[in-house]
Amino acid sequence: MDFSLGEDRQMLADSLRRFLADKVPFSVRKTAAFEGAGWSRDIWGQLAELGAIGALFDEGVGGFGGSPFDVAVVFGEIGRGLLTGPWLAALQAGQVLGAAGRTDDLAALIDGTAVITYAEEEADTWFDPAAITTRATAQGDRWVLDGAKTVVAYAGSADRLLVVARADAGLSTFLVERDAPGMTVRDYLLVDGGSAGDVTFAATPATLVGEPGHAGPVIEAARALGLVALAWEAVAVMDALRDQTLDYLRTRKQFGIPIGKFQALQHRMATMALEIEQARSAAINAADRYIGTRVERERAASAAKATIGKAGSLAAEEAIQMHGGIGMTWELAMSHYAKRLVMIGHELGDEDHHLARYIELGHELEQAEA
Repeated sequence: MDFSLGEDRQMLADSLRRFLADKVPFSVRKTAAFEGAGWSRDIWGQLAELGAIGALFDEGVGGFGGSPFDVAVVFGEIGRGLLTGPWLAALQAGQVLGAAGRTDDLAALIDGTAVITYAEEEADTWFDPAAITTRATAQGDRWVLDGAKTVVAYAGSADRLLVVARADAGLSTFLVERDAPGMTVRDYLLVDGGSAGDVTFAATPATLVGEPGHAGPVIEAARALGLVALAWEAVAVMDALRDQTLDYLRTRKQFGIPIGKFQALQHRMATMALEIEQARSAAINAADRYIGTRVERERAASAAKATIGKAGSLAAEEAIQMHGGIGMTWELAMSHYAKRLVMIGHELGDEDHHLARYIELGHELEQAEA
């Protein structure tokens, strides 16, 4: 089976790579990530003009891509360029908006004029939507929200929040304006340079997106596509760590020879390379199986997340250890790549969560086939 990018996707990848290398070198990235809101809204707008956001969504809802492999291309370059910004949140929020036919809101997201983040997780949900307690109440022809969301990506600088809440009919989704009454945000920077916020709602006005009680399958599919995106971003980050470590082993000398000549380090690099290729295969499989049945999609997504969790930890640890003390320094880009891998490992569920979910989905598949 041919998993090459194809001409159009390769052109998009090349354009994004050139742009990020030119406009967002490491020094610019550090300033945007750690001295402000955790990202650059100006860079976000320029990337929207290049089509990076539109490539995440199908033509039927106003985008010009939307396949899992289109998402893979964009997030792969984000990982390679170590770019911060509400990319994952926009992907999930946009999937919900598209499924509900909210093309005007999605168009504003695609062209960069509106930044819409995604608020699903709560302190006690542990990535299980069934545990969501944020309450949506209908009051005549309007809705209000009460509850709290935690670690909402870029909550302090987004224009709107797409919130998953529980109505009488079941899980539903809502748009909330950033300045809506009754909403408070406590934002903070994250270890990888991005930012997030804890959000509380107290009778906060909200706009219903889609049908009440029908959000479950939509947010599950959006999460699965988010896992595809994270898998490809993680593989690109691991590739960067591998390349930087190889360069260091070839140039750092001890006893008069490059340390890359030492057999013990060669074995460690070989193991690291093998684990990265395993993660790449899992990412490809997750993108390919996204269009399969629900169980196939979810199992492949969880398998990829568990795999990149394991491989990412190894890649980050080995890269730092083989660099020695310099591997922990602020000035070296490698340490920031390692931090990003740590954060990816916990987004949308960690390795243990997805290993357990993979097993559970296997049981579902066995019962369906029995």
